[in-house]
Amino acid sequence: MNIYTHSSPLSFDQTIETLKEKLAEAKFGVLAAIPLSEKFKDKGLAFDSRITILEVCNPFEAYTAIGINPNTVNFLPCKLVVTETSGKVTIQMARPSELIALLGDPALQTFALKIETTLTAITDTIV
Repeated sequence: MNIYTHSSPLSFDQTIETLKEKLAEAKFGVLAAIPLSEKFKDKGLAFDSRITILEVCNPFEAYTAIGINPNTVNFLPCKLVVTETSGKVTIQMARPSELIALLGDPALQTFALKIETTLTAITDTIV
């Protein structure tokens, strides 16, 4: 799978906050921020990196996608993953266009590419 990756010059926490602000400007809400690395540590697992998963959704776009094909709900919400390893912060995302291709619906392919383009454009502004 082709994973979109963007390096952030900001700190881990600043990257998350900036990303949340820019997503809100584009009418994407953050439904959840899951501090996965903290969950590992809470369970006593040694983990030196930081990972937070942001579950993001634009409800208007989600509604449209489900209207095209109800099975789209299985791919919602979109996930942006912020990681920090050895001081390097990155934002990653499984490309919605590749995920939605699993449904084999051409109308959804165009739609997913639009969402992907929007999310990558937002992420690319973090410089």
